[in-house]
Amino acid sequence: MKTATPCVRAELVEALPFDKLRANAWVGPSAISRRQLLYASAGLSGWLLIRPAHADQLDEAIRAWTGGAPVQTGRVTLDIAPLVDNGNTVPISVSVDSPMTAADHVVAIAVFNQRNPQADVVRFTLGPRAGRASVATRMRLATTQKLSAIARLSDGSYWQHTLEVIVTLAACLEEPE
Repeated sequence: MKTATPCVRAELVEALPFDKLRANAWVGPSAISRRQLLYASAGLSGWLLIRPAHADQLDEAIRAWTGGAPVQTGRVTLDIAPLVDNGNTVPISVSVDSPMTAADHVVAIAVFNQRNPQADVVRFTLGPRAGRASVATRMRLATTQKLSAIARLSDGSYWQHTLEVIVTLAACLEEPE
């Protein structure tokens, strides 16, 4: 005695790229070839392996730049609009509360992001003759994400300011080469 195999209505899976499925037709499990199933599973597996791990990308980039040193919150001000209409050119500025003397000054400022293809946005090198620890530039934002500005001071300490930025029109969604 044969048992009935469950059937799937084709319009439920119409969006899948299977050539043998016809709209509004009842198909059984044998309508999808093993080769098509293998291609689909290989594509999904490949996507899962090569997609960027956004949750750890920001922390890993900061840890690499600081050499694992502890990063304190404060002294740094990251100025960026909290809601960005277009992610193609977003103005940002970073300032650090420092007297900028030979004994106490900002050595470097770096900006990192969470979801762009590359975690490093920009790095600035400063010295006591800079006069003030303030930099500005423009960047592209892929999507809504966290940004962190980190300053390395002459005493070896690291200070940061992190913000969440909402982007309505995303930019730079391509993967790095």
